[in-house]
Amino acid sequence: MHWPRTRSCRRTSRLRGVPPKQRQVRVEQKSALAAMQRLETRSDEELMAETRHRSAAQALLGARAAERYDAKAAREHFQKAIAAARPQERMQLRRMADASLALAERRADDLKVAVERLGQEAPTGRQLMLLRFMGLVAPPAGSGVGRRIRGIAIILAIVIALVAIGFGLANLVALPFGGISTAGAGFLGLLIIVIVLAVMALLGRRRQKAVRAKAGAARGGG
Repeated sequence: MHWPRTRSCRRTSRLRGVPPKQRQVRVEQKSALAAMQRLETRSDEELMAETRHRSAAQALLGARAAERYDAKAAREHFQKAIAAARPQERMQLRRMADASLALAERRADDLKVAVERLGQEAPTGRQLMLLRFMGLVAPPAGSGVGRRIRGIAIILAIVIALVAIGFGLANLVALPFGGISTAGAGFLGLLIIVIVLAVMALLGRRRQKAVRAKAGAARGGG
């Protein structure tokens, strides 16, 4: 006895002959935030050419531009990163953009708040103080004429103070040897200041590399 084939049976029989469709989205697809750690070691040119993880690449370029205090470039890269990101990733990328732009624009208080929103350890008081000082000496692009003149005046005052300190140290060092001429003291003082500044610059670069490595690990872990 043959029973009539129902609609569900006919549909099942048709599906058996059709090969399964390939998945369009991989279940284990890496998010933009997870891809940042893998892209961290790539050059800027390689990140610009990145297409598979475009959002992560643009976010890294934005963070690097912020470390160079280039607020305009950082903003453009983060805008591209947010536009290319998935909806569930955009909030975190916006928080990263807020922190990076606060750094690029030397806004110490805003940087502290933005970093805390990212769930990371806030910068130390000394780091924030240095950022405020940089905002005075080298104001961001687009600042008024008054802020720029103030920055130049501060730099000149620092140079004069350093030369005076070097001159005094040179005279103090040469005192047991019978003293030194004014020109010689000026030259020796300038040499001392140059050496001190070179050592400080070297230590600052090492510390900056450590901070960048820590930030890259935090971005990859986030």
